[in-house]
This record gives sequence, C-alpha cells and structure tokens, in this order.
Amino acid sequence: MSRTRLIGSTALLSLGCGLAAVSPSFAAPLGEAALPEVVVTADRPKSDTAAGEPGLSTPLGAFTLSGEPLAAAAVATPDTATVMSAIPGVSVATGGGVSGLPVLRGLADDRINVLTMGMAITSACGNHMNPPLSYVSPSRIGSIEVLSGVTPVSKGGDSIGGTIVVEPRAPRFVGAATSPNGPGFAIGDGVVVHGEASTFWRSNGNVLGVGLNASIANRDWSLEYDGAWTKAQNYEAGGGKVVRSSLYEAQNHSLTLARRLENGVLTFSGAVQDIPYQGFPNVRMDMLYNRGANGSVRYQGSFDWGALDARAYFQDTRHYMNFLADKYGGTDATPSTGMPMYTHGQDMGWKVEGSLPIGKADTLRIGNEFQHTTLDDWWPPVAGKAGMCCNTYENIKDGRRDRLGTFAEWEHVWSKEWKTLFGVRNDTVWMDTGDVQGYNTRTDMPAMFLYPLDAAAFNARSRAKTDVNFDLTALARWSPNDRLDTEFGYARKTRSPNLYERYAWSTSRMAASMVSWFGDANGYIGDIDLKPEVAHTLSATFKLHDATREAWSVEVTPYWSHVENYIDADRVASTSWSAPNPFVLLKFANHDAELWGFEANGKVRLADAEDWGRFDLTGRLAYTRGRNLDTGDGLLRVMPLEGRIGLDHRLGHWTNHVDLQMVAGKTDVSATRGELKTAGYALLNWRGGWEWNALRLTVGVDNILDRSYVLPLGGVDFTTYKTTGVVQGVYGPGRSFWAGASIAF
Repeated sequence: MSRTRLIGSTALLSLGCGLAAVSPSFAAPLGEAALPEVVVTADRPKSDTAAGEPGLSTPLGAFTLSGEPLAAAAVATPDTATVMSAIPGVSVATGGGVSGLPVLRGLADDRINVLTMGMAITSACGNHMNPPLSYVSPSRIGSIEVLSGVTPVSKGGDSIGGTIVVEPRAPRFVGAATSPNGPGFAIGDGVVVHGEASTFWRSNGNVLGVGLNASIANRDWSLEYDGAWTKAQNYEAGGGKVVRSSLYEAQNHSLTLARRLENGVLTFSGAVQDIPYQGFPNVRMDMLYNRGANGSVRYQGSFDWGALDARAYFQDTRHYMNFLADKYGGTDATPSTGMPMYTHGQDMGWKVEGSLPIGKADTLRIGNEFQHTTLDDWWPPVAGKAGMCCNTYENIKDGRRDRLGTFAEWEHVWSKEWKTLFGVRNDTVWMDTGDVQGYNTRTDMPAMFLYPLDAAAFNARSRAKTDVNFDLTALARWSPNDRLDTEFGYARKTRSPNLYERYAWSTSRMAASMVSWFGDANGYIGDIDLKPEVAHTLSATFKLHDATREAWSVEVTPYWSHVENYIDADRVASTSWSAPNPFVLLKFANHDAELWGFEANGKVRLADAEDWGRFDLTGRLAYTRGRNLDTGDGLLRVMPLEGRIGLDHRLGHWTNHVDLQMVAGKTDVSATRGELKTAGYALLNWRGGWEWNALRLTVGVDNILDRSYVLPLGGVDFTTYKTTGVVQGVYGPGRSFWAGASIAF
C-alpha cells in the first residue's frame, strides 16, 4: 500500500490520538448498539485431543473473548451481556443498565445455557431483572466463550440456543505460567503483590465508575480481591430526549483463594452484589434492590489417565421491585406504597467432568451435573388499595426445579484432515410448587382483581412435573489444507419450561402483567402442561484464511433450526385489556417454530509499516428470521439484518478504532404480542488509547453524529406510555463522550 493511502487513513483515524485500554465497564445503558466494534477472532483452540490437534469441543463457529479484545469491549459498558455484542450473531435485548439479555440467533434468556463463573444462576424475578450475567462485572472476567446453535453436549444442557461460559481470570501464582502481568512488588520472601486501579466517566447519563483488583501470592497460594462500582443517571437519546427509568447503581465484590497442588489447582471463591436501584423503561416495574451472594469451590487436575474438572456452587438472591419516581411521574415508592413485590431464589449444584485420552486418536469426555433451584415470589398487601388488600399475594410459593444431567462425548481424529465429535446427553427435570392465594377471596371484584377462582383451580391440580430430555450432537471438521477449515454439525437440544412459564397462575390482568420479561408490557399466564422445547439444528461453517492466519480471513456460517413445542404465547381474548389500552393478555403455549439465517465476519491486514503502524479492516454481517409455523407469525425479539465495518490502527503505544454499525429496519415482528416495528439506522463510533508500562488511558465517542434511533430489541417504552399515553419503542443512547484511566501496580 502506498504511503499516500496510509496518510489518508491516518487522518481519518486521528480524531484525537486516542487512548484504548482496559478500565472496566463503561456504561452504555440499555444500548445493544452503543458498544463500539471490537475485533474478535475465532482462532483454533488449544489442543484438547489425544493427537495434539485442535479439538471439536470448541466448534469453529464459537468465539472466545479474552485478553486485549475483552478489555477493549469491557471498557464500553458495565453490562456483561453488552460486552458480547462485539461477537457476530450476538445481540442484546434491552433491560436495565447492567441487566441486558443476550440473544443468540434469535433465541434468548432461558433458552441459552449461561454459566457465570461456573454457576447456573436462575433469574429470580417475574421480569428477569436479575439474569445470570448481571452478577458479574466485566472487570472480573478472564474469558467469555460463546457457542451458538450446535453445541457439544459437554457444554450445554437444558437449552436450545447455545451456551455462554463466563470464567474468571486464572489464579495467580508467583513463578507460574499464570503469573500476572504488571510490575508488582515483593513484600517478603517469595510473596508478591499485584493490582490494578481504574476509573471512568461517560457524559451521556453522567456515568461514573471505579474498579480495583488486587492479589497477593507466592508459589503455592494466591488471594485475590476484585471490586467494581458504577452509578448512572437517565441517559439521553439522539437529539437530547431523556430516556426515563434508565438510571442505576451497582457494586460487586469478590474474593478468591487458590491453592496450587502437585497435580492441579483448588480454588475457593465468594462474591456479593448490591444493586440499590435499577430502572427499566420497558417494564411496568423497577428494581429497588437486588442483593446476591454466592460461593463456589473448584478443582482442576491432570493425571496419568486424563484431566478432571469438578466444581460446586451456591447462590442466594433477594430481590425487591416497585416504582422509581419517574416510572409514573411521582416519587419513589416504598414497601407500604406502590406495588411492592419480593422474590427469594436459591441455586445450588455441581458439575464433574473427566477428559480421558484413549490412544493417539480418541478422547472421551464424561460428566455429571446437578442444579437445584428454589423460588418464592410474594407481593405484600397495600393499605388503601381495594385490589391489593388484604392478603399477601403468592405468585410462586415453594417453587422447585431440579435438574440432573449426564453426558458422554467421543472425539476421534481420523486423519490430519478429518476429525469428528459425537455426544449424547440426558437431563431429567423435576418441577413442583405449593398452594397459592390472591390478595383477597372476594368474588365481587372487577375482573382485573379477581383471584379466588384462579387460585382454587390452581391449588386443586397436581402441579408436579417430570421431563426426561435427550440431547444429541454430531460434528465433523474437514481441513484439507492450511487455508481452509470447514465444519458441519447437527444437534438435538431440549429445554424444559421455567417456573414462571408453568406456574404463573392468575388470569387477572393486573397480576399477569407483572410476569413479563419480554419488554412488551403485556401480561402472561403460565400453563402447567407445557411441554419441553426440542430444537433440531443444522449448521455449517466455512473459514478461508492465509497460511499464517494473520493477514486475512473470511468466515461464513449458515444455520437452520426447527423447534418442536417452542414456547410462544396465545392471546386470551376474553380477558384482554379494553381499548384504548394497547396491551394484551397472553398465555404461554407450545407451537412449532423455525429459525434460519447466517453469520459472516472477516478481517484483512491493509498495511504494516514502521513509520505509520498497522492498519486492519474488519467486517461482520448477521441475519436471522424466525417464524411460528402454526400461526405464521414472527417470533419475538429477533434482530434484523446487522452489519459493521471497522478500521483499526496501531502504532507503538497508540491505538485508534473507528467503526460504522448499520441496522436494517425491523419489519418481521410478532403481531400476536404487538411487537413494534423499527426503522433502520447507522451509528459512527470512535475510540482510541495510549498505553505506557503500567498506565493505560482511554477516550472515545459513541454515536458521533448523535443519531436518534429506536432499539430493535428494546420493546415498548412503558414509562413514556404511562406518563404521556404514547406507545413508542425504547430509544438508544445519543452521542456520548467517555474517558478512563487505569494503572497497574
């Protein structure tokens, strides 16, 4: 490339000699589109087969964020779900500022197996305000692995959309391969302290955050603390319109103790979370606190016969919903006003997996896992409100969901060019719940507050359910030369309903509208007789690249999935809201569904000169369609066609990145649920950075042109509807300047 062309590119990128690094979690509230593009590569994983070649337990279409790409993504948001929107095919459905819901190929939330620091955490909320990823701040994460669609049975059960594995940084020991970066300082014979302190600020929403990581270690012991705090006001959409109920505050603290043994590492971890408030513009309620605490123990060891990974965990969640001041244009509600709602959820479980090399060509993985979940969801009475007097409303009482899974997976290397993986899995799910009651036993109340008949009918039924689910995965990889990798896969994956889908019992419009994690402001009724979802998925991945895998690469993955008993929803016409109320009452129902689409991404090295630095061009394109085959309706929250083009520049300690995100109009919607159509848009973002020894500085501008746009997966702006009567979507963040700094010690 000529020096003249390089000068032109440099001028484009030099909006400020910027700064790009790793301070944790810049807030991009609610905006799946607010995260700047990050270059993500899916290089061959490390060897996990007996023959020493890359294994299929991590398919070609999987992506792992770690190291610098993870740090660059984490700098833009405190929401771990939003960090993953840098990955092709991953979108984020709008939630609170730290409670986004990841969407993989049109499937979201409980349809994805999310493992947060090895724990399977259940959303303890009828609006899913506390999803699994909300319990970990991006600053604590060591890696994020995303597997969509065809997922090996060793990495996914009770899910049909894929698996997300979020792991902490590896324990840090002195003199070991996992020894931390940074200068550090010795405080004794063989004892070293390392740490990093960071801070950031974002103009839109006046977001402020701080983070601290510190560890003390010797050759055999390691103790690490990680903490993060962030606070944000309501953000503004393009043009200056305030998006109400988007404010939040959150803090997370964790402590990890690790012991290096002769043949492995034993790790003990504990973490606490406190979210004193978090607004949700597309939900009828807000979070007025969420307090979580968890503990886990893990052993990773290597033996003559293979490798063992065993872990156990416990999570306790206490959650309170009511109304923040701007939800209804008044003041913050209290436990004796508004509509107080409480949940208490617990998860505990284990997973044990062994990897056994058999000869030079085979690897066998076997494992067992168990998850025990309990949930209580109750709403105290409110004095002076006829419809909320005089008993405690029991939405879910003594809810229980237990899952026992066992799997076996065989990987075989047939030749240098061919390898295959075949796995089978069984998950048995037991569910039950106790007797319930409404606010009152009166039969002379309006239908909106009529509970006795529903409660009596629910209590008279046998509610215990047992699902015996079967999964199957088959993968084949063909790499005929050093420039082409191909992979073909089929998976049969199964998911049982969650507790709310089966046991949300009331047909009362008011009560049902408090069970709605879809951002559509509709009301939902459960169905005890729901069947598990069964997805049959086919996909293929084609990856072309240069021989060194550094100069250029192009990857395309088409996929198709047929879902039996997909849990959609049907309208309950006899009890729907009357006009002019635009929202409807729905009952969860099984239907057959189909999803199809493709993901594509690529990169190319444009230039690498000593005087001007390195220039890389990146691109990605993702498209998904979903259809209810019984009704012909679209599926809810499916992202329209989306593409990104990015240009990266690196020169010594300096980096720059500019990207253009383009989203097509969303016209394929769920009419049954009243999903809103949205217009297409394009966003221009820039970030830059400077790093010198232990100091790293960052600056950036998101949505440079201050474009006004509606989030395709944002749902209904219910806060605006309640205060103005206008039905509209949730607007994404407008222009935002941000800056941060971190220093290692």
